[in-house]
Amino acid sequence: MIFSEYWFWFFIPGLILGLYAQIKLSWTYKRYIHVPTETGISGGEAAREILDRAGLHDLPVHEVRGHLTDHYDPMKKALFLSSENFHGRSLAAVGVAAHEAGHALQHKSAYAPLNLRMAMVPVTQFASAAWSGILLLGLVTGMFYKFLGIAIAIFAVITLFQIITLPVEFNASSRAKEQLLRLGLVGPREASGVGKVLNAAAMTYVAAMVTSVLALLHLLLLSRGRD
Repeated sequence: MIFSEYWFWFFIPGLILGLYAQIKLSWTYKRYIHVPTETGISGGEAAREILDRAGLHDLPVHEVRGHLTDHYDPMKKALFLSSENFHGRSLAAVGVAAHEAGHALQHKSAYAPLNLRMAMVPVTQFASAAWSGILLLGLVTGMFYKFLGIAIAIFAVITLFQIITLPVEFNASSRAKEQLLRLGLVGPREASGVGKVLNAAAMTYVAAMVTSVLALLHLLLLSRGRD
């Protein structure tokens, strides 16, 4: 019951787009991680400069382990950069670091989509863990369609979160490119490379949103089976 006869058209496009986004990000990042910045600045130094120029002197920039584990934590009000981007002096490292600094700038300016996403994090974490369990409970109890409506409502929260994430990520990338050029951290000739890295990263969020929307549409199609 969990899959309709049309499931292929809902899951395969998202799967293909997701694989494409991951491959594109991996290829683009590997390409520009070997292209040094003209200024010789590292990702950690670029992030620090952007934050300091914005008056965020007390917001720390930490090094963390892992590959592309870079993120801004709005609860801790701290920036975390993977070792390769913290120390790296490449266009990829500086671009990723500036993007995360862009989230800190969003937080400072009370950027509405970021605030909404932050508010949705707890309920989205619950929804991510609960929706599939509710469907399974419906199958076990023989009341699939009674539980399906609840699962759809819960999954809609996940989909909304993915949709809200898009403007947050694109805006952070826009802020990153603007700050890098305005502060002279990268030159005009380097802007294209930084943009390609940030666009490739943004594509992964687009893929996640499309996959979530298609999955929600499939659940809605399943709900029509009880009519």
